[in-house]
Amino acid sequence: MNQLAAVVLTGGASRRMGRDKAAIRWGGQTLARRIVRVASSRCAPVIVVRAPDQDIATPDAIVVDDREPGQGPLVALGQGLRVAADRGAVRAFVCAVDMPLIAPSLIDELAAGGDRIVVATADGRDHYLAAVYDVGLCDIIDELTSAGERRLGALLERVGAQRISISEPNWIVNVNTEADLAALPPLP
Repeated sequence: MNQLAAVVLTGGASRRMGRDKAAIRWGGQTLARRIVRVASSRCAPVIVVRAPDQDIATPDAIVVDDREPGQGPLVALGQGLRVAADRGAVRAFVCAVDMPLIAPSLIDELAAGGDRIVVATADGRDHYLAAVYDVGLCDIIDELTSAGERRLGALLERVGAQRISISEPNWIVNVNTEADLAALPPLP
């Protein structure tokens, strides 16, 4: 079994944006719908971990509520990886909903890596929410979160990671403000 699932994290507070990023319309669809569509071109199943108050309806994804909303992405990551494991996946491409320029080629580049965690790097920075994670990391994530840890970096510190300098840095551009959204290039 070498199945690659996807986990899309949508439950962030969106403080800088001032509104739910998952519901933002860009290129004729919501960011959540766009990310699920791109991820589903390479991954199955696609799991969306959302805040309980988010209205995310996408027929081609498994939508689950974040069991500890507001506690950061590490808890949500563990939850998404566990659902992926339950569905037979071995690894999962993980991304945030605020990365509207992700492309199937990004998933291909990261999936080619062989470590338990394969992280995209661009401009000298690691991008923990543009990565492929082994679903077997759930127990380690549970240990970390039970001890009060909420940083994704703590998982990488514990397990290590393969870093891949991706061929197109724009794939991992985050949209955190209205200015970021306005600066996005038009879709081809």
